[in-house]
Amino acid sequence: MPEPLSPVPRLLLAVDAPSLLHRQHHARKGTRLLDRSGRPAWALHGMVRQIIESIDAFSPDAVVFGLDDRSGSLRRERYPDYKAGRAPKDPELVDQLERSGALLDALGLATLTPAGLEADDVNASAAAWATQNGWECVIVTSDRDAFAHISDDTRVLRLIDGGIHGSPLLTRRSLHAMYGVSADNYLAYAALRGDASDNLPGVTGIGEKSAALLLEVAGSMEAVWADLEHDQGRSLVEALDGWAAETGARRLGAGAVRRLSATGARERYEFNLALMAGREDLELGLTPDVPGSPGLLPLDPERVRRVMDFLGVAATTELALKVLTATPASTATTWD
Repeated sequence: MPEPLSPVPRLLLAVDAPSLLHRQHHARKGTRLLDRSGRPAWALHGMVRQIIESIDAFSPDAVVFGLDDRSGSLRRERYPDYKAGRAPKDPELVDQLERSGALLDALGLATLTPAGLEADDVNASAAAWATQNGWECVIVTSDRDAFAHISDDTRVLRLIDGGIHGSPLLTRRSLHAMYGVSADNYLAYAALRGDASDNLPGVTGIGEKSAALLLEVAGSMEAVWADLEHDQGRSLVEALDGWAAETGARRLGAGAVRRLSATGARERYEFNLALMAGREDLELGLTPDVPGSPGLLPLDPERVRRVMDFLGVAATTELALKVLTATPASTATTWD
């Protein structure tokens, strides 16, 4: 008798719901799609389509959706200018953002709106949960912050204009190839360069290229700060100038040390680091050993049909029934 192959690891799909909704609102607004009650539904429909496509592509065992707490922000309490300068949201987008959790819950999927926090905190906790429970994780988002959660267990599908099938699936290796920075150092890299979209300035004079190079050469910011504190940055200058000599680039060592030693530079870095870090300790509410509990696949066919019919797109209803009620790959027996 043939021997069964090694079991497929169970997979958690963590979806940044606001990210999908924002992109789908702008992409599909021209359709003016309304649900059965006559309310705007184009962003909701586009989000669900992308969720279905993601589930079809990855065949996860469970799906959890992160939502932003729209009633308050712990980050804004600490830094009132957090995300300042962004244009006000279209009221029709706000309406669909506020209804998205109820729609996903009605399907039988798991949603989490952490008090004072954001979808990226749910992504961080999902990645941590997967590692702790021996699962793998795929994060679906257009937000680069999620790159900090990439590990041996977690990949990130970074949504771009090509949709699910045209978007890059980032691993440790591909992240380093694209940005020249390791996943373990991505948060430090982001803290150094800052994030204009969140209105967080970086360390003055340290841009994306110099931040990536600094971390590649030094290995970590802990090593950088230790050298600055105990040896006035001499080892850092030597390492950076050595890289310049090998590559034929201009010397950066003295300038980098000067910028990193400037008044407020380390404080700015550490402030950004604290604000950008995702929470890894949120309770996701997943109970994978309890069949039928929220977030676990497959979903109930009648429930899927009832909820999807409310959006009023027959083709999407049929696709949802085909994909959301199918058996995940990890539970199917494969034989050699």
